[in-house]
Amino acid sequence: MTSKIVPCIWLTDQAEQAAAFYTSAIGGRILATSYFPESSGNPSGRPPGSVLTVEFEVRGQRLTALNGGGNGEFRINPSISFFIEMGSAPAVDRMYAALSAGAHTLMGPDSYAWSERYAWVQDRYGVSWQIMATDAPGTRVIPSLLFSGEQQGRAEEAMEYYTHLFDNSSIETVSRFTSSDAGPEGKVAHARFVLESTPMVAMDSAVEQPFTFSEALSLQVMCADQAEIDRLWNALTEGGRPSQCGWLADRFGVSWQIVPARMDAWMTTADTAARDRVFQALMPMTKIDIATLEAAARGETTAFGSR
Repeated sequence: MTSKIVPCIWLTDQAEQAAAFYTSAIGGRILATSYFPESSGNPSGRPPGSVLTVEFEVRGQRLTALNGGGNGEFRINPSISFFIEMGSAPAVDRMYAALSAGAHTLMGPDSYAWSERYAWVQDRYGVSWQIMATDAPGTRVIPSLLFSGEQQGRAEEAMEYYTHLFDNSSIETVSRFTSSDAGPEGKVAHARFVLESTPMVAMDSAVEQPFTFSEALSLQVMCADQAEIDRLWNALTEGGRPSQCGWLADRFGVSWQIVPARMDAWMTTADTAARDRVFQALMPMTKIDIATLEAAARGETTAFGSR
């Protein structure tokens, strides 16, 4: 099944290295690579024709590594992390060893109340992985949202909002902090929910944290048509903040990219002129206009406006 929601990791210029590292360390494969235009410059400052994105899959979870450029203004932090569920304690230790080279350990491998073996590591690229022994069959990679900073305490509100907005979605389990816990009483200690058939985790931070959600880790939604783009864009920007090229931050500060499912095909075609036209058509847009991108791919128009 094609992933509907695909996390995107913003890097300066290490997309290829990061995708190779993750597929080797966790187990997976490279799916596709897209490139900046060869005919013109780009906002990232990366060389013309260089790698723009690498699409890859690890243990069933699709992700994108993006060469976004910049000067580190979008810094990856643990507000979005990834659970890796393993079948045994030794498997946790092996995965921790594979991911921890050049990394920062947030919680070392040990036995905790929620798992016989658990570790939390922030890897060499800044991405956080929570590796946990569970009874679940197989190995799964699950995106996790940590509501911290100014968003602390809003995990349940966000889950209710998201599961009503997206199809094939539901809240599965919620455990809360109690008066005997270190966290805020009644708030979400750990919850499982599903968005567009994608398993997710949500938590309220137990303590004050100096970070919250940012563009450094965003969630792409691969939309079937313009009607779906319009509906999700309009809903998620209400109380949020629109940005460029289909990006937005919602009312909780979570960054999303509302994009056509066909974007990958347009950006990875062997027709370099068509790729360049689509890229140039995309740049002025806020909410994405599929018809304009289709026309650009066909070479039917030379002037593009924003939607």
